[in-house]
Amino acid sequence: MDKVPPDRDLAAIALLQDPVRRALYGHVVAAGGEVSRNQAAEAVGVQRGLAAFHLDKLVEAGLLEASFRRLGDRRGPGAGRPAKLYRRAAGEVAASLPARTYETAAHLLAEAVDQTGADLELQAAARRAGQAAGRGRAAAGPGPGGAAIEQVLEARGYEPYRDVAGLRLRNCPFARLSHEFPVLVCAMNLALIEGLLDGMGEQPGRAVMDPGPGRCCVAITSKDNHD
Repeated sequence: MDKVPPDRDLAAIALLQDPVRRALYGHVVAAGGEVSRNQAAEAVGVQRGLAAFHLDKLVEAGLLEASFRRLGDRRGPGAGRPAKLYRRAAGEVAASLPARTYETAAHLLAEAVDQTGADLELQAAARRAGQAAGRGRAAAGPGPGGAAIEQVLEARGYEPYRDVAGLRLRNCPFARLSHEFPVLVCAMNLALIEGLLDGMGEQPGRAVMDPGPGRCCVAITSKDNHD
């Protein structure tokens, strides 16, 4: 996954201070695929022209990507112009003042563990960390900021959403590392989420490996799928 050049990071993040742009970006991300200008405008409650202006600004900043495609089945003369569609960009945007390079440390540690074959120890450590984090969130009690698993996963950057199979995770917080060290990082990720479920005492289902395009390799399957 590409990283946005540092000189663009702050400018890209600053764009999201505008509430309309932030809402449009959030809608495109939550859609999990391509969104047209009309769809985005309707979802956010603004005029199509205003939505188009802000969406294109997000594309210029590297936060979204755009493509053109005809909607519907009609082709040939009279089919109309292709629609401009938007989806979340593959790149990452991050800024730190002063500059920090935690990702470099994570890469070096992952490489060292991968070379020494210490993945079982790392999985156990991740599970213990997940259990501790889960207990801490469970202790907060119900209500805003409480212990619902979706809230915990959202706070950790997983972007959870539900489908017929259970709970999916749209974003992998460890995406760049998982591309380089898939066996190690995905196993650690699974152990972490298992630990969160165990530590919270919440069992909406079971954490399993279920990789797919555009989502995290881990999913939480519903209880019905195990009965």
